Amino acid sequence: MSKSVVTFGELMLRLAPDGYYRFLQAKNYGATYGGGEANVAVSLANFGLNVRFVSRIPEHEIGQSGVNSLRERGVDTSFITRGGERIGIYFLEKGASQRPSKVIYDRKYSAMAEAKDADFDWNKIFEKTQWFHFTGITPALSDETAEICLQACKIAKKKGITISCDLNFRKKLWAKEKARKIMGEICKSVDVCIANEEDIDDVFGIKAKHSDITSGKVNHEDYKEVAKVVTDRFKFSKVAITLRSSISANDNRWSAMIYDGEKFYFSKEYLIHIIDRVGGGDSFGAGLIYSLINDFSSRDALEFAVAASCLKHSVEGDFNQMSVDEVLRLVSGDASGRVQR
Repeated sequence: MSKSVVTFGELMLRLAPDGYYRFLQAKNYGATYGGGEANVAVSLANFGLNVRFVSRIPEHEIGQSGVNSLRERGVDTSFITRGGERIGIYFLEKGASQRPSKVIYDRKYSAMAEAKDADFDWNKIFEKTQWFHFTGITPALSDETAEICLQACKIAKKKGITISCDLNFRKKLWAKEKARKIMGEICKSVDVCIANEEDIDDVFGIKAKHSDITSGKVNHEDYKEVAKVVTDRFKFSKVAITLRSSISANDNRWSAMIYDGEKFYFSKEYLIHIIDRVGGGDSFGAGLIYSLINDFSSRDALEFAVAASCLKHSVEGDFNQMSVDEVLRLVSGDASGRVQR
């Protein structure tokens, strides 16, 4: 029987100028859908897991189009609550060379931001579920969504469901002080913590002292210490941290580490040429969930997650479109990119 995962968050409409046009140049915008937990759900469905995406989405045609985008990729949308007047939107200007990508949010008063506790019956949602995943973006949407996340985690914990959280700090959504207070409470229930180089510092004030992500300096010993400190504080079973060294907006070095309370593991490092980096962290999270729920060792789970994310950077749009076999091929060492005939 396939394992079952629940993800909870906001599905967003993504509007992006064609190619590498800047906002000030754009005459046309391509419309697709995405959002942290929705991206994880699609990846897991691609990997063959049963996955339910839980959210609140308007009942109008734009909302339905978003729901359809999940259904056609094999995600169970039966626990999405319909209501509200608007779907969250984000505008994306893709960076190139030394010019960074930019995101502008238009998600205030969205259906998900105005969700209420009564919109979700977690006892039903969590039936036959092994894993629950959300990100730090969801509690940042409103005080109510923060409380919903907290209650969902408490119920999942009582049911023995493994809980993962990608910290995903977004300074455009809330201040560090508020994030620290709310995520500090929520993370008491979390088993697997996922973060990038900055998140643990931004959310919990635990800094990698000798690393500088702006200059591309990533010190492994720093992140060992960061992972150990945050694990001791919250009793996480595992902490995974992605390590991105940015050469430019188009070219990055990509790797990660995991700490399982006993040992530290660092993945192989990939030099990636980026087609679309949005959703890269979500594909890492999905790869980690897939491999851990299937009893991979910590080392093997890390390598699978990093490879899945590496491949996502080659895919347009938020959603990763890679299969398990394609990820395993890269894990095994086939990084040539040669035509498969």
